[in-house]
Amino acid sequence: MTATDPSRSEQQRGAGTASRPSGDPWGVRRAENLLTSLQGVLSARIVVSPLGEVEEVHVLTQGGTPPKQVVRNVESALLAHLGLRVDHRKISVAQTAEVRPIEALDQHAVREAARRREVLFGGLEFQSVVGSRLTLTVTLHIGDEQLTGSAESLDNSRARMHAAARAAVVALEHVMTKGTLEVEGVQGIEAFGRRYVMAGVLVAEGRETSLLTGTCELGESPERSAVLAVLDATNRWLVSQR
Repeated sequence: MTATDPSRSEQQRGAGTASRPSGDPWGVRRAENLLTSLQGVLSARIVVSPLGEVEEVHVLTQGGTPPKQVVRNVESALLAHLGLRVDHRKISVAQTAEVRPIEALDQHAVREAARRREVLFGGLEFQSVVGSRLTLTVTLHIGDEQLTGSAESLDNSRARMHAAARAAVVALEHVMTKGTLEVEGVQGIEAFGRRYVMAGVLVAEGRETSLLTGTCELGESPERSAVLAVLDATNRWLVSQR
């Protein structure tokens, strides 16, 4: 069936037909939008000849509605709303088990990436040992997995920061598949009128070594800030490992 000729006047088109959008003389987009409004239809594409005759109608639907019923729905919708009678043999139906919008897929991908890379700080414990020494134990979480690591130090601020960083590295080594980590150093720095803890972590893979660095703004607990600086330094490298 040939669609209405766009060269006709408004009176010739008839009272039941709306004007065509600019750049869409045969009203294809309007017809496609109509079909995508049908229940279970995910997308639709209509192919017309240069004279406006409908040559092909392609419809993608979710599984559940029989293809023959979809064809009847398409025929009825085009005839009732647009006055177009289309031969059922020109309508093809493809079905899929599940199709999610691009936005949903993007959000799912982001959540999955975050789940794989997110190492959460769980806690930090201090335990006195002989003399003026302490044992620091760091707890981390990756998904449902809990990681712990410990390191000893003298009981002073700089030594405790370094030990906290070492304990974090020990905990991270539980999920590493290759290579080793070693704390190169931890120190306080000032920038932009604020104080930060900067951690350097050496990664050794075979004969190759590289230095990873991370920072965390200095909070009430310098030791906690040191652990977070280590996580900031190793975050992307751990993603590649996992």
